[in-house]
Amino acid sequence: MSSQSRFASKRIHRSTIRKVHAGWIVFIAGFLLMLLGIEAIDTTRPSIASRQLLLGSIGIVCAFAIAFIPQKRFRQASWWLYVVCLILLLFLLVPWVPDFIVHPRNGARRWINFVVTDMQPSELAKIAFVFAMASHLRFKKHYRTFNGLIIALFVAIPPMFLILIEPDLGTAMLFLPALIAMLIAAGARYRHLVVIGLLSLIAACSMYPILRSHQKNRIHALIAQVQGDDKYEQTIGYQGARAMMLIGAGQSTGVGKELAAELLSANHLPEEHNDMIFAVIALRWGLWGSIATWMLYLLFGLGGIITAI
Repeated sequence: MSSQSRFASKRIHRSTIRKVHAGWIVFIAGFLLMLLGIEAIDTTRPSIASRQLLLGSIGIVCAFAIAFIPQKRFRQASWWLYVVCLILLLFLLVPWVPDFIVHPRNGARRWINFVVTDMQPSELAKIAFVFAMASHLRFKKHYRTFNGLIIALFVAIPPMFLILIEPDLGTAMLFLPALIAMLIAAGARYRHLVVIGLLSLIAACSMYPILRSHQKNRIHALIAQVQGDDKYEQTIGYQGARAMMLIGAGQSTGVGKELAAELLSANHLPEEHNDMIFAVIALRWGLWGSIATWMLYLLFGLGGIITAI
């Protein structure tokens, strides 16, 4: 190909790039959720909020840089990245790895120490799984035939299983909904989706025997909470009970930053800066703040589906 032809090809490619598209919905919703989360963290942990703001800014710069990488490169790297993540997840579970490399926290082996920072392979595994699924589902025979969907299901199971053993039940539960969402976006047949959904449910339930006792107790506490039974409120259900009470205290418009900080301190809500951040949002900004948060998540999800389609 002559240099003139190559330049013409590049001009044609650039002219097809749309400056306004659904991907901006994802970015704007994600950006606003980031700001909301940072402000909620600042209620009780201002130093962590400042750190999150810095890391978030770095993340935005990296995201824009990654956006310029050709899609073909992601496809080529997808399965390699998936395998690397499985190896890292296995590495976490090797019992003779020194504690200064894999340091258990609250009985969980989830982080690898890289001196300057800790890396959580399960977070990278989420991205690797999406890349691998996107690569697999780009062929019609992989999403319009039942055999292709079974392969997709078996791609989701290994990282789920390894993350569950760490243990990290919450992260492990994210893979199957992500799989179903990607199958819908790809255009899978609805009757196949029903079967895959049932198989996914069976696979999830089959992992119950390997759950640790505290994970099983959390499930029991959640069921009891839904049923209005308070027998776990001072033990394994304490965190959920505190969160629900503080959410109710926010009422319609919230109590503001200063009073929210006092209530959070007085009620000893565990992990208020991460796992329980929604309770902080509901307490500070009330029902309307909670609705706004869910609307942003809805926009984020819809923007992602529209972009994928």
